[in-house]
Amino acid sequence: MAHLYLSAAHKSSGKTTISVGLTAALKKRGLQVQTFKKGPDYIDPLWLQKASSRPCYNLDFNTQSHDEIKALFAYHMASFDLGLIEGNKGLYDGVALDGRDSNAAMAQLLKAPVVLVIDVVGITRGIAPLLIGYEAFAPELTIAGVIFNKVASARHESKLRASVEHYTDMAVVGAVPRNEGLLAPERHLGLMPPKESSGASTRIDELARMMDAHLDLELILKMAQMATLPEAPRNPKAPKNPKASRKADAPREPEASREAAGAVGIASPHSKTVRIGIARDSAFGFYYADDLDALREAGAELVFFNTLEDKQLPAIDGLFIGGGFPETHLLALEANRGLRADIKEAAQNGLPIYAECGGLMYLSKSIEWQGKRAQMVGFIPGTTNMHKKPQGRGLVRVRETGAGLWPKKQEGGELATITAHEFHYASLQDLPADTVYAHKVERGYGIDGDSDAIVLNNVQAGFCHHRTTLQNDWAVRFVAFVQRCKKRPKSD
Repeated sequence: MAHLYLSAAHKSSGKTTISVGLTAALKKRGLQVQTFKKGPDYIDPLWLQKASSRPCYNLDFNTQSHDEIKALFAYHMASFDLGLIEGNKGLYDGVALDGRDSNAAMAQLLKAPVVLVIDVVGITRGIAPLLIGYEAFAPELTIAGVIFNKVASARHESKLRASVEHYTDMAVVGAVPRNEGLLAPERHLGLMPPKESSGASTRIDELARMMDAHLDLELILKMAQMATLPEAPRNPKAPKNPKASRKADAPREPEASREAAGAVGIASPHSKTVRIGIARDSAFGFYYADDLDALREAGAELVFFNTLEDKQLPAIDGLFIGGGFPETHLLALEANRGLRADIKEAAQNGLPIYAECGGLMYLSKSIEWQGKRAQMVGFIPGTTNMHKKPQGRGLVRVRETGAGLWPKKQEGGELATITAHEFHYASLQDLPADTVYAHKVERGYGIDGDSDAIVLNNVQAGFCHHRTTLQNDWAVRFVAFVQRCKKRPKSD
């Protein structure tokens, strides 16, 4: 099956701009493109999802095994014309010195030809040794071509092309003119999500036209045909978590082969036994596509609502408030007193609630940002302060304390260790000394550098972002907890 890996020499080279525009351009030609994003990331996948009109799935060495990555990729590629994988950072960058978690390692695992996006500001002849070095560093990797990004002029492009053609055998896929702010403005967590970016659809259409004009789309498709689909494992142990959605609120997904489906634990949909509310709007939108799939597969009907506009909670049995940017919507969130009061009352009355990062901030007493303070739900007995520098950033490792509401069971009764990630400029202040936590932080920061995931009533809320994978089937366990709570007598 045709697929391609879009990478770069370093971060902020324009990969997302190129990826989104290329996806949209190919879609306008009638091709069905399935997109993927390496590593833990929410915002880039939202843009890729909007460009392709179907969910974008993350591929992450930190939380997934090689077999799981290959199985998920094979499953979602089952009936699409092209798979486009957007890398993170540079081609050879990663945490491990040996590169086992790099983009190059992911491209090799998925047998994907690589196209490099090179920011050519201030470069002419120097493009040649850069590309020669990248090819020589890992000769087993297929670097199929290069895209010049931020080209200053036709003369600049001609010098770049001449250097590449004279000194290398690498194909030039295209040259994109410099055009600042084509996709969306950036802020402290990276790109602004499409729900917050005015005219997101117009921006994507402009990018599609630009990529159609400046990239050789036929050559890109030929390069993608060079790929071979990695063989998916047959029967690794896996929880019953789905990797495709059939719900009306999500774009259509492909039918999968039985082998690939079994490899990632995909089963036929269960009857829906509980209704779980999902806060999804411009303040909250950080959800992994396969987490939402997993919640559905475990028996949940997902009920989306808007924290800025809806005056009360819908009829639900549980609630999931993911990450986002509540700090940029302080006044609107505060003004919606009815919903805030409804959520606080529901939490006090035992509604099962899971909140991550922005969701935790929303459940606290208040948020202070840029000299402004606004009242939030007020269930978590602490206040949120925003800082100029990240308080927690990167890959994390936490260990269950035993106090969690849906703990991961280990063979032999040992407490589970879970890998996740965090990226927050917020800190939580004035928490009671007897606060109970579900997780002990072994790497990372969490809430206070030592603990994460506050447990109060039937609420579990922390700064770390978790993802349902073979090593952490949190969505399945959360749904089971909601189901148990629903069955309890009201007097409990």
